[in-house]
Amino acid sequence: MQLEQRIVGQVTVVKVTGDITLNKGGDVLLKDKVQSLIQQGQKDILLDLSGVSYVDSAGLGELVQAYATTKNRGGALKLLSVTKRLKDLLVVTKLLTVFDTFESEADAIASFGAASKT
Repeated sequence: MQLEQRIVGQVTVVKVTGDITLNKGGDVLLKDKVQSLIQQGQKDILLDLSGVSYVDSAGLGELVQAYATTKNRGGALKLLSVTKRLKDLLVVTKLLTVFDTFESEADAIASFGAASKT
């Protein structure tokens, strides 16, 4: 798994490419990245999952943990370009009700601003 980050306004966009699985170490890499961003004061995180081909149960657990960690620190973690396979997994596990998901980066970025004004 590879992670590339960039800043758009106050939002950190992290593009995830590859599999988020236990045996490839992707779960640890993602957890470390999110914790590092929070420690740097980046509280609004958008995970671009358009390049993710597979997520196993450990990877799904890491997404949930990243969401919880971010929320507990007063931030927000949202998902962009969720693949059909991952979206189906989120529906089955009822996690689609937990995560905010977006198809458009512009809509996702705008949603952070709307959330902080409420």
